[in-house]
Amino acid sequence: MKTTIPLPALLLGFAGLIPPVGLTAVALLDLGLFAPSTPGFVLTYAAIILSFLGGTWWGFVSRQERPGWVLLGISVLPALAGWAAIFSFQPPAALFTLAGALVASLVMDALLVRRRLAPRWWMKLRVPLSLLLTLCCCLSGWVLVR
Repeated sequence: MKTTIPLPALLLGFAGLIPPVGLTAVALLDLGLFAPSTPGFVLTYAAIILSFLGGTWWGFVSRQERPGWVLLGISVLPALAGWAAIFSFQPPAALFTLAGALVASLVMDALLVRRRLAPRWWMKLRVPLSLLLTLCCCLSGWVLVR
């Protein structure tokens, strides 16, 4: 079984971190380019990524002949968490909530790999991507409360 991350997935996955990493750097360095709304852009991006993750989970679970309620239901939760964070919390709390959701999402990713619904290389890609986006959320939230 292949456990090497395919090059397109690796490059495109890390390219997807360019916006939040760049915006977090702008916020941390207080360059005034987009601040103080810069953390809000990171918040929105993280919510979008959570929705994307839920969609990938739905796709993986749907590979089963008869997907069940539980895994399909769980695959809807990231989009709802992102939506709730944007509309229910002030930006610092929302960023920290999304950071927690991103870390928690790794549990579902691991479950999907264990059940052989996601590719074996999935966790090798997801862990660094999720942790870097989590760091961006935490640092952006910190900028707002410092």
